[in-house]
Amino acid sequence: MLSPEEFREEYDDEELAAELPDSPISSLRSIQYLYGKLYTLGTLGGGQYAPYLTPDAAGDLTDTDDSLIVVRMDASSDEPSLADDDQGPVWVTRYSEDLVQNVAHCKYPAARGIDHSITHQAGQNSDPEKLARYSKERLTKWAVDDEVQDVADEHDDGWIIDALAALGDDEDILESIDSGVTDALGGESTTALLTVQVKTEPDGDFRWPGEIDGFMEAMRRRKLSKLVTKNKADDSSGEATDLVTGDGTRTVGTAEDPQNYFLGKQLEKFPGLDIEEAWRSHPISEDAAITVMNAETFVDECSYRTFGAKVYYLPYFQGVPTPDGARELYGLLYHATNDDDMTPVERAYQEFQNRDIDYELRFYVSAVMPHQMSRYDVYGETMNGRLLYPKTLAVEHNNVVGKATAFNSKTDRTAPIPTHGNWALLTGDDRRLHAVSTGWYFGETFAERDDDEAAADDPRIDALIAVLSGDSIAVETVLEEYVDRIDTDENDENVESFPSFRVASQFAQLCALATDELDLLSTDDPGREPITKEPNYEEYSMETAAQILATDGGNPAAEKLETFIEDTPALAHDPEAPLNDQRRGAFLLGVLIGEVGGYQNYSEERSTTLIDQYPVKSITRTRIKKVTQEAIGKTITYTRNEDRTITLFEHVVERLRETILRPDPDEWEIETDDLRFYYALGVTYGMNDHPDWDQTETDTEEEH
Repeated sequence: MLSPEEFREEYDDEELAAELPDSPISSLRSIQYLYGKLYTLGTLGGGQYAPYLTPDAAGDLTDTDDSLIVVRMDASSDEPSLADDDQGPVWVTRYSEDLVQNVAHCKYPAARGIDHSITHQAGQNSDPEKLARYSKERLTKWAVDDEVQDVADEHDDGWIIDALAALGDDEDILESIDSGVTDALGGESTTALLTVQVKTEPDGDFRWPGEIDGFMEAMRRRKLSKLVTKNKADDSSGEATDLVTGDGTRTVGTAEDPQNYFLGKQLEKFPGLDIEEAWRSHPISEDAAITVMNAETFVDECSYRTFGAKVYYLPYFQGVPTPDGARELYGLLYHATNDDDMTPVERAYQEFQNRDIDYELRFYVSAVMPHQMSRYDVYGETMNGRLLYPKTLAVEHNNVVGKATAFNSKTDRTAPIPTHGNWALLTGDDRRLHAVSTGWYFGETFAERDDDEAAADDPRIDALIAVLSGDSIAVETVLEEYVDRIDTDENDENVESFPSFRVASQFAQLCALATDELDLLSTDDPGREPITKEPNYEEYSMETAAQILATDGGNPAAEKLETFIEDTPALAHDPEAPLNDQRRGAFLLGVLIGEVGGYQNYSEERSTTLIDQYPVKSITRTRIKKVTQEAIGKTITYTRNEDRTITLFEHVVERLRETILRPDPDEWEIETDDLRFYYALGVTYGMNDHPDWDQTETDTEEEH
């Protein structure tokens, strides 16, 4: 494949413009068509037959030992025969770059059957006997194929095809080929292409398939026949307007599709659908269909597998393709084929982040999920994917955990929510864009699922597609997924304590999704609207010990709690958002449970604490008042045992009395997932609420 520099040198503006479509990119098919054009230009160049060849199908065989087996025939006399020169009738050699065009391979992607071209690709590590059989089939199968014979009847090179067929009827010839292949391989298995060379003139050279027009036309005819006969159709073709070029022409109905999108077999069923009339609902010309099929390499490289689905993220420039835009796009696609570590999103960002280009970069986004052989479900489709959304989400998440005071302390107490260097979503990460664009970002926070039994309604896929395309994610879905994952962690024998870092990761994600620039959260419930709003946390900045001491006073724990609540839209008191008070009550109960649980663990050395006694799944509207009473009662008991004059965690207890004990939670309207997530967030807060020992030590050192 030409490098971007070679591509630029190979085609000037006029040559490139002649190959490009003259209508705006407006559909998946038009993107595939453009990709197919660029792929053909970058591999085999122009020419009548170039779009029909599949040079990448055997790309792994290039420059490997024993990767090309050639049956050599002499048809230059009245009686065709096997070659008797020094090279011999069977030649085993290396398939090299300079032979790609001459060997002229055209793959037929079927489990059983021969390739469209006379050149055929054998299976992985085939034994000599099988390779000998494939070699003979160049004469016994390909040469007598109906489509090939039709070409032989019409084409000037038809006599060469007939000569091959005649040799295929000669048992002595076939035995010679059999023994020739077996002997040449020395009994060793190999992976190879099998082809022929034919001498057509007494004083001429042996010619490769790519040098014989009749062979190429037969290959073309065989490939085109599959566009109208797939899925048992007899002839699914007719005159219509080509949906790619807009021209009136013969169109076909059973063409291959690089994304398994427009197929005869789909998950959906259409009673009464006549496969013979498929060209009417999806008319595409023969040449356009072939060009689209050639897009497969580039399309596959702009996809990645996640959660049991294949996500496509196909870059393109809006408007009518131009030579300059085509060169930019070719460079992007070329690099995608040579870099397995980056998603298309990351590659596009790397290519264009510091460049001022005159084109509107967009992405086609969809997910394709296989259900069984040849049956797929396509969903989450959009033409308006943009680099802005995943990149901005990556930046905003890093800002939340790296700068927001919710996760960073500027006093001598810990931050409200913990961070951890070994938890990727709780630390600044240069690879955050990779996490977002692959879906790992949601795999770490949403409920776990068996990817081998992936479902079309997988919320992780929905969230990923939404972020890639800039659509919103329902808050209800997010909270349900969060709570399910927390419950799984709490019941996991390998998780020794409450999953506070999981909850912290989820909350960081929730904050990032809610930022004003992205606005990726939505709800139809006015009570949950505050959750979709960006928090008002200050940006963390280092303060000197003197500044910290100067602002010290009162109750630091109470001030920290008050500030966090007021800066969190879902928790702050708002007369127009009555559910906030209920949500805050659940959060405060969690804070007290976390505080007391930490006290029991460190001061009482108890292995089972209130945190274990009241797991997230146990919290409901009907139980929350009783749990609150028991938690406050336990707090008072510990206060008396220590002969304290002030109640332990008084700043939490008093607010709980106001929020839960005096109003009656039996009349609350907050949904269970909402209640439980903010309870879990409170537990996480409470477990992390203590003096910042590192900061205290630093202050002491500075004082001395």
